[in-house]
Amino acid sequence: MKLYRKCGALCLAVFLALSLAACGRQPAAPAADPAPAEQGGAADSVQSGGQIRVGALKGPTAMGLVKLMEDEEDGDRYDFTLAASADELTPLLIREKLDVACVPANLASVLYNRTEGEMAVLAVNTLGVLYIVENGNAVQSMADLKGMTVVSAGKGATPEYGLRYLLAQNGVDPDGDVNIDWKSEHSECVAALASGAATVAMLPQPFVTVAQGKLGDLRVALDLTAEWDALDNGSAMITGVAVARRTFVEENPQAVEDFLRDYAASVDWVNGNVSEAAELVVSGGILESAAVAEKALPRCNIVCLTGEEMQARLSGYLQVLYDAAPEAVGGQLPGDGFYYRAS
Repeated sequence: MKLYRKCGALCLAVFLALSLAACGRQPAAPAADPAPAEQGGAADSVQSGGQIRVGALKGPTAMGLVKLMEDEEDGDRYDFTLAASADELTPLLIREKLDVACVPANLASVLYNRTEGEMAVLAVNTLGVLYIVENGNAVQSMADLKGMTVVSAGKGATPEYGLRYLLAQNGVDPDGDVNIDWKSEHSECVAALASGAATVAMLPQPFVTVAQGKLGDLRVALDLTAEWDALDNGSAMITGVAVARRTFVEENPQAVEDFLRDYAASVDWVNGNVSEAAELVVSGGILESAAVAEKALPRCNIVCLTGEEMQARLSGYLQVLYDAAPEAVGGQLPGDGFYYRAS
């Protein structure tokens, strides 16, 4: 199967993708080359009433699943695996130990390219989670960042590309009009704010909520997802997607549709029942504090976008990443076959 013949190239691709993944976090080195899948894959088990095996990252990309996770504690239809980083999930997906994985949007594109189309994106599950925060009231628009210093983590990764794009679209030269002080960790940005060495930072949720708990005067100045939406170009700032192996999708069309229906219902419940969802986020091992989860959830932009809307928004976002650094999406933009459509 060509999926496994490409494993050597895939491991390099995963390393690149993870280096560019959401929020600028640098994960551990990628796993060794995946072994060939065992006989008797997930497709047959689902067709005969087995489970759909779903993996997700501990963070916003898993929060929309928590109601479904609670409802499926008996494991009749779904089996969930939560991981701290995408490099834990990717080998499981390749080895057919997972059927669906919730991963950074650019990693899904890399996997599609390096496996020659053996992956399909089912849904966008998380829009942007990046915010401009300030100790002060000077920043009311992207244009206000002109002449300022912004501390941030994520240089050479999707946070940098998104910030530079938004600055340029608002008439601010990211190289000449603003000083972006790149840090290796988000905690360094908070430390700079706390010491007074910086007054403006770019941070992701739920880290923004954690930082506000430590710095009482820290203000959310700009929601970068809203700033992107204001451009009204049909695309969106996107953090995570749900991706599946193409063989699983093709052999289990009804199971895929059932999963998307159940996932959308879970997302709707989470967004409509924040306090209860926060408790499930903690009991599910995604965050440690229900108070933090309750404050962060409304700003994590959890969604379940499918079909034409998914393709329009995701393709536009991947185009921005490709224009900034082609390797961020695997060297080329994925074709239409990347985007799942119900037959």
